[in-house]
Amino acid sequence: MIFWKNSKFKIILLHILFWIIVWGFFVYFFSYNSDDTTYVTWFSSILIPLTMIVTYFIVYYLIPKYLLTKKYFLFSLYSFYALIFSSYIIVLIIYGCLIYLLSFNISIMPPMSKNFVFILIMVYLVVGIVSFVSLLNHNFKTISKNKELLNKILETQLKLKEQELQYLKMQIHPHFLFNTLNTIYGFALKQSKQTPEIILMLSNLLDYILYQVNKPQVSLKEEVLHIKEYIELEKIRFQDTLKVFFTSNEINEKSQIAPMLLIPFVENAFKHGNIKDGFLNIEIKIILLENKLTFSIRNSFLNHETNNGNGGIGLENIRKRLELNYKNNYTLDIETKDNWYSVNLSIFNINAIKNA
Repeated sequence: MIFWKNSKFKIILLHILFWIIVWGFFVYFFSYNSDDTTYVTWFSSILIPLTMIVTYFIVYYLIPKYLLTKKYFLFSLYSFYALIFSSYIIVLIIYGCLIYLLSFNISIMPPMSKNFVFILIMVYLVVGIVSFVSLLNHNFKTISKNKELLNKILETQLKLKEQELQYLKMQIHPHFLFNTLNTIYGFALKQSKQTPEIILMLSNLLDYILYQVNKPQVSLKEEVLHIKEYIELEKIRFQDTLKVFFTSNEINEKSQIAPMLLIPFVENAFKHGNIKDGFLNIEIKIILLENKLTFSIRNSFLNHETNNGNGGIGLENIRKRLELNYKNNYTLDIETKDNWYSVNLSIFNINAIKNA
């Protein structure tokens, strides 16, 4: 049992078994039209070592060193040398057996054992079969290794993708919290009675940020709810200088989206928007129809303002997260026109998220 578990022992045993079968193959064909079993047995036994030498030389030396490395000229050249060598040895075997086994009595010599071309074909038939099987085995191993390597590459890419996505999510935390805490700080300085209300709304947002953002997907309805809470926070901060127009259709409870995907756009609208004619105007529309999400937001700004949310960590992260989660499944258009800064995001199938 111990020997059988050894893979090298199995290989050696299979080789021995194979050559015993080849020997029987030779005996069978060289016995055609002959009853001299003694001569045929000896002749086949002498021919086997030559067949083994040529086979192993081609399979374990010429094929891996020249054929598989695409050195076809050298492979052909050395194969020709092997053919010449084996032909020479076959001639010696024929005449040697004739001399020592039949004492030059060629009339009783089995017909197939004196046919040089037939013997050469028999030897190289074995060589060809073994070489063919060896090439098939090599191709199978190569395909298996390539698949294994491809799986490892895909696994590594997936891990890197997950790490990158997690890193981007983590960057959202300070960016979002910085803006929100500034609002509370301002009201605390004024000792406003609205401070507890603001803290309560912020606690809900913190729960969403700290716990829900680590999930691969969250309820779209929940994302919209927290957008509304954020707007309420900003209404308290801006007081009478803010006009927000928010519209949304009825959203299915089962609809899912990557967390914190829409709120940063709302952040940027408040952070980079400008008061024009006494008001900061923000318009938000969220429509979900047959798994297609259409999100649009625009805010008023002044033409002389150059930094209007086009850069910065927040928007850049959202672009990367969209690419990671919804690659080839979304469009994002940003434009400035007539004192309006507009963002239009469409996700064609929010259920087709690519990464968790």
